[in-house]
Amino acid sequence: MAKKAFNSRNGASPSKAKPSPKGVATIPTPLTQDPHAVRDTREKVLEVAIGREVRAFRKKLGITVADLAAATDISLGMLSKIENGITSPSLTTLQALSRALGVPVTAFFRRFEEERSAVFVKAGQGLDVERRGTRAGHQYNLLGHIGSNTSGVVVEPYLITLTEDSDVFPTFQHEGMEFLYMLEGEVVYRHGSNLYPMKPGDSLFFDADAPHGPEQLTQLPMRYLSIICYPQSSAV
Repeated sequence: MAKKAFNSRNGASPSKAKPSPKGVATIPTPLTQDPHAVRDTREKVLEVAIGREVRAFRKKLGITVADLAAATDISLGMLSKIENGITSPSLTTLQALSRALGVPVTAFFRRFEEERSAVFVKAGQGLDVERRGTRAGHQYNLLGHIGSNTSGVVVEPYLITLTEDSDVFPTFQHEGMEFLYMLEGEVVYRHGSNLYPMKPGDSLFFDADAPHGPEQLTQLPMRYLSIICYPQSSAV
């Protein structure tokens, strides 16, 4: 029997989400990002990187494009093209922008030259950490961590293991979003006032600002992935 489409509140099928002939739920809200998209050329990446920095420095000063145009004697149209990564500014233009914005010319290349990080963790080599819930028998294995990055988002992926029953069920509540994916065992998980019975292969994605946590440990041992995402500014 085909499963019903998901609902974020009570697990019931929402009126606008119609399952496909195979019973796979469709997401009514269109996703705008193309995960397979790549940048065309290195030059294009450089133009976009410079434009983003110019816009960021301008907004940090609290000035408009017109204000910057007047300070640099660069036309509004040209500044718009620069900030949107449509054109490659000359060295003379970059010098004028650096003087007006009060930053060195090299600051415009920061995102272009910044190294992009990756973390590779071999099986069984994650970092065991203590978090709220450790005393209740939760074992937290951090699978990777990247701090400051260009996305502005911090992601913490954990492998959580429970091997013994506990009468203490911690309630969590924090900023950001969280994604759970059951690997082994069974649990009834609470989010706000809703309960979700979860078995291997089930997932739960939710706003972590609502109280949440395991309500009933149905079958042990239990393992699940917990991926927490929150704004980088909150980590400071």
